[in-house]
Amino acid sequence: MSTLVIVGTQWGDEGKGKIVDLLTGRADVVVRFQGGNNAGHTLKVAGEEIIVHLIPSGILYPNTLNIIANGLVVDPGVLLEEKSALRAKGYFQSDEQLLISERAQVIMPYHKVIDHGREELLGNAKIGTTGRGIGPAYEDKASRMGIRMGDLIRPERLKERINAAIDEKNFLIEHRFKKPRLDPEQVLEQYLDYGRQLQAHITDTTHVLHQRISGGSRVLFEGAQGTLLDIDHGTYPFVTSSNVVAGNVCCGSGVSPDRLDQILGVVKAYSTRVGQGGFPTELDNELGESIRARGAEYGATTGRPRRCGWLDLVILNHSVRLNGVSGIAVTKLDVLTGISPLKICTAYELDGQPLDRVPADIGDLERVKPRYREVKGWEEHLSDCRSFDDLPKNARDYVETIEHLTGVPVTLVSVGPARDQSILRKSPF
Repeated sequence: MSTLVIVGTQWGDEGKGKIVDLLTGRADVVVRFQGGNNAGHTLKVAGEEIIVHLIPSGILYPNTLNIIANGLVVDPGVLLEEKSALRAKGYFQSDEQLLISERAQVIMPYHKVIDHGREELLGNAKIGTTGRGIGPAYEDKASRMGIRMGDLIRPERLKERINAAIDEKNFLIEHRFKKPRLDPEQVLEQYLDYGRQLQAHITDTTHVLHQRISGGSRVLFEGAQGTLLDIDHGTYPFVTSSNVVAGNVCCGSGVSPDRLDQILGVVKAYSTRVGQGGFPTELDNELGESIRARGAEYGATTGRPRRCGWLDLVILNHSVRLNGVSGIAVTKLDVLTGISPLKICTAYELDGQPLDRVPADIGDLERVKPRYREVKGWEEHLSDCRSFDDLPKNARDYVETIEHLTGVPVTLVSVGPARDQSILRKSPF
């Protein structure tokens, strides 16, 4: 048995897609266990950029099984568009490459209308959601009003579930958000058609996973978003609507805790976040804009510019503890070339008192002052480095500082967007 969980340790956008794509070459199964198409994983292969939102990043390997597990909320229309786009580029040529849990929740049209409507009403106080209906779909799951992927291939069940939900949703849409009501018959027909197109993929993925793990398959669990966006442990309320941490692999895919071997935490060599919320190390200046330009820091899902700042080890250590991280992958180290000195936040100060943890209150997080350690930068380009010793000394020192201050080995370093621009110091498989 060999299982690996890959999670983001910041606010998402850490480069998990590239790391998953790189390690999928050593895996037999890749599993998404939470979130929805609010994720955007960017892969660069043979000079071509490919972005996936729902389908696991392992889809680029023809012999790898990809699973959308029960913890996701799935927009069937987006999924079919993604499937078509991948096939047009020569990938995903066999339906057998993808399985979808019959227990996964479905994003319905009313979820997206409600998501947009709420953000419009909140105005300047908006959360900054992607507007894809993720939060309202998870709400319906918790209130037991949700529709599951298995319902799409059971016409009478689907009709029953839509009728049970849509009167309440239409009341909100019409009276709260001042939008046109949805026609339940049109919704039913559209989603029955989705069910017909996706039927070959829908199954009991929990059973499949148990069989594959017991049979010795190497399984990679791919997280979306980042730990600081976790609904319980993130910078609430500016978070996503699911549990992002490694512990949710068990609930989100139906695998027991004793089946998880290693946890790889992905951290960008600096910090970014999209949307609202506290960001202690933010560089709201020319240097921050320069890092954004160098790192192409724009959301893969929304295109929104990402806020940029120094690496925050208070945040990283928070994630290491929550996830039980056994190894760290550092991405985009190359973006920091030519910046000196570099700063790493090692602690906070709140109302004059030292603080070595992430405060639960968003107001406190917005008021903390970062305490920095300065380290020397480097001028050499890193894109051709293929071993740790190839890196200039100051770049090695930067990585080793992360190891020292977290107590976790850095097992992988990314020095560019391409698959081969990676330094794998220790294979997790």
